[in-house]
Amino acid sequence: MKSSNKTKNKFDTIRVKLFLTLCVTIGIVIISLILINKVVLETYYIYSKQSELMSAYKAINAYYNGSISNADIEIELEKLALSNNFDILIKTDNSIYASSRDFVSSLTDELDQGGRINESWLWKNENVKIKRTIDQKTGLSFILLSAKLDNGYSLYIRVAIASIQESVNIANRFLMLIGFIAMIISGILVSVISKKFTSPIEELNKITKKISELDFSHKYEVNNSNDEINNLGKNINTMSETLEKTINQLRNSNIELEKDIEEKSKTDEMRKQFISDVSHELKTPIALIQGYAEGLVENITEDEESRKFYAEVILDESNKMDTLVKKLLELMKLEYGKLIFNVTKFNISELINETIRKSTKILEEQNIKVEFSAEPLYVIGDEFYIEQVFTNYFTNAIKNVSEIEGRKEIIVSYEIKGNKARINVFNTGEKISDEDLNRIWNRFYKVDTSRNRESGGTGIGLSLVRAIMSNTHNDYGVQNKDDGVEFYFEMDI
Repeated sequence: MKSSNKTKNKFDTIRVKLFLTLCVTIGIVIISLILINKVVLETYYIYSKQSELMSAYKAINAYYNGSISNADIEIELEKLALSNNFDILIKTDNSIYASSRDFVSSLTDELDQGGRINESWLWKNENVKIKRTIDQKTGLSFILLSAKLDNGYSLYIRVAIASIQESVNIANRFLMLIGFIAMIISGILVSVISKKFTSPIEELNKITKKISELDFSHKYEVNNSNDEINNLGKNINTMSETLEKTINQLRNSNIELEKDIEEKSKTDEMRKQFISDVSHELKTPIALIQGYAEGLVENITEDEESRKFYAEVILDESNKMDTLVKKLLELMKLEYGKLIFNVTKFNISELINETIRKSTKILEEQNIKVEFSAEPLYVIGDEFYIEQVFTNYFTNAIKNVSEIEGRKEIIVSYEIKGNKARINVFNTGEKISDEDLNRIWNRFYKVDTSRNRESGGTGIGLSLVRAIMSNTHNDYGVQNKDDGVEFYFEMDI
């Protein structure tokens, strides 16, 4: 099937069509000429011979009317007969002049039969008659003129028409030979000449095919000529450039539109998520505030210390709500790529020491030992958000540290791996179950649900860590150790 299509394509090219068209045209011309020769040439030949016979009649009539001397008449008659291949007979009761004895004999036989044999008049008037006749002896066709001269002599002139039929056959054979040779020569010429015209057309075809595939890299090589193909090439180049420019503009517009749609979708999703999270987390503090506020309004207790406690609870819950909302907003911005990081080079060892120093009081109250002794380490990142990551890890360690084999400590360390620095925060205490190792990074998830509101936190801290590290494309995680839990995150050195 493929071979058939390939063959079909070969015969469907302009070059082949030109060759076949030329061959068919030459064939039609040759056949037309042969038909014209068969039908028209003989008629035209007979008409021409009639004119020659009439001219000969007029010349001979003039001879006998004195245009030449009597002594020269016979010589002129012979010239006339030989030059035109005529048979001439002039007679009264007896022959006066005959160019051929056979003509005298055949004419005598015809006249003896009354001149009606194969009579077919071509032209006649009072003095001259021309007809087509056949010699009874030879069977050859002739054109015969019979006329009366002014001096009363009878004139007979005939010319054979067999030669024209042979000429027609020769001409037709010659035309067929010429036609065959013309087809061969024209085929070669068409192959050479058509290549000059079809090559640029084929190139334009390839270019337009590439354009249909949205490939605008191919251009037509324009020359100095001003023909139709060159102008077409210029127009295709212009069309290609215009299409490329338009499609690029459409692509850019489409990309911008997709970004806008994505941005709107993210904004809507963030808004919905934020509303959902706030609604979920604010139920308890709002309920507490409402309860204690009602107690104050209804003056449930007259004790000044109790009223002060109610007010402190309301203030504390309000602060927690404010902190929760701020953290939620920050988390949303991080998760939906709304924040731009201020990346700088800073000493993370100094940041760690400062965070530990701020927590000195709570560490002393809970009798927690902190170990961190490291040389200055310079990393690249947003110092503000990296401080949040470490603070969340360190605060989480303080909340979950417990005494194991006489040890109640938090160990902060770092290690260099290639172009990365890995900061580790370890605390002694209970291990995290395998089920909870991945869940702790989800917002509002707490491993120990029994913790009270004072020590339990918001449940957003590790979600913030995940969002910050995901945005900076650095690794983070948690792993259980023999006597505790270790959280870690990486930074570019």
